[in-house]
This record gives sequence, C-alpha cells and structure tokens, in this order.
Amino acid sequence: MSLTVLVADDSKLSRRSVIRAIPSELDATVKEASNGREAIEQLSDTEIQLLLLDLTMPEVDGVGVLEYLSGQPKAPDVIVISADFQPEKQRIVMSLGAKRFLRKPLNQEELAMTLFELGYL
Repeated sequence: MSLTVLVADDSKLSRRSVIRAIPSELDATVKEASNGREAIEQLSDTEIQLLLLDLTMPEVDGVGVLEYLSGQPKAPDVIVISADFQPEKQRIVMSLGAKRFLRKPLNQEELAMTLFELGYL
C-alpha cells in the first residue's frame, strides 16, 4: 500500500533533510509545502496519510495547521519536527492531535523508530 506523506517546512534545506531521513522501506509518495497555507491547501485537495510538520512557518504556522486538522474527519497522522522544543509548545501540539514531537535537526534513526511505533514500518 502506497502512503502519501506531506513534508511542510518553510526551509527547503530542512524539507530535503526530512525527505532524505524517510526510510526507503516506507512505500511513500512525498509531497512538499513551504508554509502552512500550502500545507492546508494540499491537505484539503489530496488524501495525505502522514504529515511531517514544522511549527515555525510563514502565513500559517504549524499550530494553525493542527487546528485546521482538528476539525477534519480524515486527518493524517502528524509528526511535528521542530527546533522549538519548549514544553508548553509540546503540550499544545500534542493536545491538538500530533502523534510525536521530534527535535531538529532530525535524527534519521529516531524518525524510523517513530514510524515503526506508529505502525508505518
């Protein structure tokens, strides 16, 4: 079964880093969004199963994307990948439905373990 993954981050370098960290054994089609507004547009137009989401983005931030998803019946699983690792921010994103909160720079093994724990590998 092919999985559609959306990587949303305003930094092209960070998006590339996250895409490279996705394990090759994950049968995935990867899409990209450079800000939260683009992410919401893609989430409303395409069936996305997994969202790898940065928090600090222009136009709509990651919290705004999570708030949008909280009202959606077919919301994807969300893994937040952020350098903003404040406990209060973690609490907020987890309360909005994020499955995990991973620290930037992303550790490839940590992402693989997270995907395994969530049943994707």
